[in-house]
Amino acid sequence: MPNWAVGEFDLIERIRRRVGASDSVVLGIGDDAAVIIPSPGMALVATTDALVLDRHFTADWPPADIGHLALHANLSDIAAMGATPRWALLALTLPADDPDWLEGFLDGFLGAAEQTGVVLVGGNISSGPLNIAVELLGEVAPDRVATRRGVKPGDQLVVTGTLGDAAAALALGSEAPETLVERLHRPEARMQAGRVLAESAHALIDISDGLLADLGHLLHDHLGAEVRIDELPASAALQTAISDPTRRRHFQAGGGNDYELLAALPPLPDGELEQLARAAGVTLTVIGRVDESGQVRCLDAQGNELADLAPGWDHFSP
Repeated sequence: MPNWAVGEFDLIERIRRRVGASDSVVLGIGDDAAVIIPSPGMALVATTDALVLDRHFTADWPPADIGHLALHANLSDIAAMGATPRWALLALTLPADDPDWLEGFLDGFLGAAEQTGVVLVGGNISSGPLNIAVELLGEVAPDRVATRRGVKPGDQLVVTGTLGDAAAALALGSEAPETLVERLHRPEARMQAGRVLAESAHALIDISDGLLADLGHLLHDHLGAEVRIDELPASAALQTAISDPTRRRHFQAGGGNDYELLAALPPLPDGELEQLARAAGVTLTVIGRVDESGQVRCLDAQGNELADLAPGWDHFSP
């Protein structure tokens, strides 16, 4: 066990001093539990996610990037519910007493929290192998909750932003251009897009494990889908770094950690998708449609079915 020169309670006090006040928080950091006041008539939405060293990040990452990612991975889940984030709990397991690392981590975590209206209200610090767990609470009107269920045959499959940057940055390692590294280290959860899409989407999910893997979570019973691989949106940096067909078949179809949103929308009249994109503050691209085939078929520009695409991430898969 490390010899703690600063100590657990001093570290907690460092965190408490950096957290601002909020009218929604009756009791925050420093007690056995937090006491918060939800907005009248709103339902609470809760999610949690953990970041593990050498699984989600490596030791050479800047601590501020790790803090940013820790919150945005959870923000993306809140976005996929069409909700607004409000309060966070943070559990840190630290291998050594390193106030500088903690301050850097807080720069990223609390910076992201301030930008998205989140208040850190409590958590836990312990010693051991580095591990970061976040619980995030949000609010949404009960009749406006977006879920993974509700997909209908004929729905259009629509994605926000671009796909494949984070997976490409991971694969390219030290050769990755900075633009791709930024997408891996500092993704931006699509908060505004989630609230906008939730108004009309039959189903909504965030893309953290890869497009095809997360699409599979939307499809139920006898439903299937056609995905136009040639329509998958790619950033200019990804197009420069990795050529087709590798880019689309592997990094865009199966790469994770983009934290974009995938929506199943009813067929839209001409011009309505562009209106939704303006309201969402991000590009929206139709990449396929839902059918009743019971399987996912990936097609190229000529309509030929493709095989051997990257299936996406599974923590317990070989």
